[in-house]
Amino acid sequence: MAPQADAAARPRTPLSRKRVLDTAVALADEGGVDALSMRRIAQALGVVPMALYKHVANKNELLDGMIDVLLGEIDPPAASTDWQTVVRRRVLSARRMLLRHPWAAEVIEARMKARATPSPAMLAYLDSMVGAFRAGGFSLDLVHHAMHVMGSRLLGFSQELFQDTPGGAPDPDAPPPEEMAARYPHLAELAMSVAHDQASVVGPGCDDQFEFEFALDLTLDGLERLRGSTA
Repeated sequence: MAPQADAAARPRTPLSRKRVLDTAVALADEGGVDALSMRRIAQALGVVPMALYKHVANKNELLDGMIDVLLGEIDPPAASTDWQTVVRRRVLSARRMLLRHPWAAEVIEARMKARATPSPAMLAYLDSMVGAFRAGGFSLDLVHHAMHVMGSRLLGFSQELFQDTPGGAPDPDAPPPEEMAARYPHLAELAMSVAHDQASVVGPGCDDQFEFEFALDLTLDGLERLRGSTA
């Protein structure tokens, strides 16, 4: 049988959302996210571009799905260990993910700003991080500042957990607030304690200057502790 006929006779792997997203991530790794297009993804999968729209409605949904794929690469929280070990391992795992995909941090930050509600995968990641701090005995106020440090200062995204004025329209598919609270209890608890409406803020709220100085002082205090231990 001729090679072409033999190839045609073999069953084609069904197209799926996972295959589309995995291929898109691989192409972005090769050529950057700016060069990514539905046409290029379709060519890599051996399908017509229109076939992709059964699985991703548009470019933004594609990018959101790609982010979810990357979040799935971050190690889950370790069980039965102290909060510091849990957080350290997850931050280092997230950093490894970002190093594997140099385009990811910019896309994650852009989509976090554009979406009214982060994706379920992002919410689950943030909720688990808040939960690790809470399990370690952190107050909600300290968790809030710690999340700024973990996100914006170390990983380059997730600076704002809760948007004051979302860049995008409300997500019509988002679950009602009570369901969101049940799914992501740690984030819900934090959201209730940290108001971003300056008229109702109790304490420093999400003042970026405060958060920057908090991270700076935390770093300087840590360096001073290390200096004293090696003197």
